[in-house]
Amino acid sequence: LNTGDFYGMGHNEMLVGRAIAGRRDQAFISVKFGGQMAPSGGFLGLDTSPNSLKNFASYSLRRLGVDVIDLYQPCRIDPNVPIEETVGAIADLIRDGRVRYLGLSEVNAEQLRRAHAVHPVTALEIEYSLATRLIEPEILPVARSLGIGIVAYNVLGLGLLSGAIQGLLPADDPRTHFPRLSNENLAKNVEKVGFLSEIAAEKNCTPAQIAIAWVLSRGKDIVPLVGMNRRSRLAENLTALKIVLTDKELQALDQHF
Repeated sequence: LNTGDFYGMGHNEMLVGRAIAGRRDQAFISVKFGGQMAPSGGFLGLDTSPNSLKNFASYSLRRLGVDVIDLYQPCRIDPNVPIEETVGAIADLIRDGRVRYLGLSEVNAEQLRRAHAVHPVTALEIEYSLATRLIEPEILPVARSLGIGIVAYNVLGLGLLSGAIQGLLPADDPRTHFPRLSNENLAKNVEKVGFLSEIAAEKNCTPAQIAIAWVLSRGKDIVPLVGMNRRSRLAENLTALKIVLTDKELQALDQHF
């Protein structure tokens, strides 16, 4: 279960706490921190300083109703705080038994090495999908050389790989801020996704299931992080675990994307 203390300003952590009450041992809880939000919802910046993050962890533990957070990670690198200081403070929480594992989010290969030199990094949360493969040249090899797992988010490419986007997005859709979904690029990317739909039709499944199955095929050290807004999507997404892509299909997807 992946959350952040700034998701709904703590409300999401309270929902997670209700969901796991009485069955804590069945859940692996990942918490991000560092995002500073104004009461109006505006973004104020980052704070991953040692004292602040220990304070954030105290509130997260209380909202979640747990004694220990499984994976704790800064949501981004704070330009005003050396990554060694942030990691050192999380290592203190690990020694105190309040956190089990150190995670990172959205870091480059050099930052990953620096953090790992202070305390072993367990997982890196970063965008990875058929639509976004920027980690493959450097970040993924470095993570694997250090024994660090990848938690891949946006595995459906902001909905692009689901095949649900056919025309221009509404002007008030926040995804229009992403270049891949802007007016100039969207038509070309929708056309490219058509190939995914063809493979899905041949295997009697959905493009979204193929997209998730592709991430699962990249290695046992990569865990796809799948978010959904409707319960009806849960069964569909879980079915992706049963889909086996052939070498020929994987090669075709690799070349096309």
